[in-house]
Amino acid sequence: MYSKCGRIWDAYAVFEYIPERNAVSWNALIAGFVQLGDRRMAFRLLGCMEKESVSPDDGTFASLLTLLDDPRFYKLTTQIHAKVIKFDRVCDVTALNATISAYSECGSVEDSKRVFEKAVGIRDLVTWNSMLAAYVVRDHGALAYKLFIEMQRLGIVGDLYTYTSVISSSTGPDHQNQGKSLHGLVVKRGFEQATPVGNSLISMYLKVSDKCMVDALNQFNSMESKDSVSRNSILTGFSQNGLSEDALNFFAWMRSMPLEIDHYSLSAVLRSCSDLATFQLGQQVHVLVLKSGFETNDFVASSLIFMYSKCGIIEDARKSFEETPKDNAITWNSILFGYAQHGLGKKALELFSRMQETEVKPDHITFVAVLTACSHIGLVEQGSQFLKSMEIDYGIPPRMEHYACGVDLFGRAGRLSEAKELVKSMPFEPDAMVLKTLLGACRIKGDIELASDVAKLLLVLEPEEHCTYVLLSNMYGNLGRWDERANVKKVMRERKVKKVPGWSWVEVKNEVHAFNAEDRLHTQCEEIYLILGALVEEINWLSGCGDVDFHICSFDFGSSY
Repeated sequence: MYSKCGRIWDAYAVFEYIPERNAVSWNALIAGFVQLGDRRMAFRLLGCMEKESVSPDDGTFASLLTLLDDPRFYKLTTQIHAKVIKFDRVCDVTALNATISAYSECGSVEDSKRVFEKAVGIRDLVTWNSMLAAYVVRDHGALAYKLFIEMQRLGIVGDLYTYTSVISSSTGPDHQNQGKSLHGLVVKRGFEQATPVGNSLISMYLKVSDKCMVDALNQFNSMESKDSVSRNSILTGFSQNGLSEDALNFFAWMRSMPLEIDHYSLSAVLRSCSDLATFQLGQQVHVLVLKSGFETNDFVASSLIFMYSKCGIIEDARKSFEETPKDNAITWNSILFGYAQHGLGKKALELFSRMQETEVKPDHITFVAVLTACSHIGLVEQGSQFLKSMEIDYGIPPRMEHYACGVDLFGRAGRLSEAKELVKSMPFEPDAMVLKTLLGACRIKGDIELASDVAKLLLVLEPEEHCTYVLLSNMYGNLGRWDERANVKKVMRERKVKKVPGWSWVEVKNEVHAFNAEDRLHTQCEEIYLILGALVEEINWLSGCGDVDFHICSFDFGSSY
């Protein structure tokens, strides 16, 4: 009773007065320290228990193993597992399940699998769920799904945890049909109204494709009982899929209801304010952050920094950064990106040096920011050195995005051959992001032959992406190779690929005005074009050349090219 109420030292006092302590009394006290997360005392008691010749049982081991939830405890997990074997508790299903979970939490799914496979004949549903969760936590989605199929073959009826885990393993475009099949099975089993399962389905639809937002919304609307996870998933889905206005409307609905607004909600809506560059609305959300007391939360602070940076107010981004604890890489990364994207690469690198001085460990995102900073101010040699030293000095192997930054670094400097060699040196096949960056470098250098080769690869990977066709078409046009340009246009028509117009927007008096190239939809379009005409005349006058070729109607103000 005292242990469960958190009065652990009262529990300890009662324990000491017991003349003959058995496994039950030891386990009750150990469980109390486990509940408080006191590893030192919990394992010290295990040693004392053995000295008094009381054999630990499945309750002892199951409790202690829950404390081993980090790779640094892997060796201790193997020692406890050895004691499970020593005291002949390998057939106790409770200890078995806890061992599988502990190995997984320590990063060794292989050990979890070995324990699971040796437990034939004593497994219960929790055993299967523990192994499923181990695969999902370690991103072995295919193995999780295979294990689930094996459960179906053996006639093992899953519960909420089973379906939550296997649905969570179905992420990425390749698993879209698999996810829908699991949704059908959920309905068949009668779990469609279980909130955890519903939340997993929402998350699954958001992850399998950026075109599944409608499916996620349908699932959300069909749920009778929704919690903060349900709502935040939809809000984040809108934000991450570029539906920022929908995200803001959804957040406004959340605010109009008696619902909890937590740090996940605030972080997501701030990201949408960033994407729309709605500075005044971002400031209003900042006030809400202060009222809610989340200003020191790493993710909210990071989103605030990002929002102010995207709105062009780098000074306020820096103020938000300075108000954070600065004890991990999350907020450092945001301010590094802010300076890098504003062309203030030297300040970004100075901050990176300060980050190292304060002994905050950089992560892979930190180096994306650092490489971006070097790229934007032309520090080619320094950026190249960062890329080479990542794994050697910081233990962070370069990922796809780091190589993309490296290609951009060389490409912006016109060093196309080095960009090409970097792609060849990658330990994995380049993805669309790397190839697009290399294609951009080809455009800068005007190398149409390499651009054609890269574009062929991109058109296989992303046949519906308009950017590749447009960039290649423009390059052919600039070189006067009209036949090749016509062929690219023909392929676009045959594949029904259309150029998506870029949009720009400006916030005036708390109202967002959006427009694209040759836009005539705005209510003040005549006045806007009149002002643009006056500006062009002034540019011509200032240039001292009255025949500068500016065509207002064909100005691609919103285009990304």
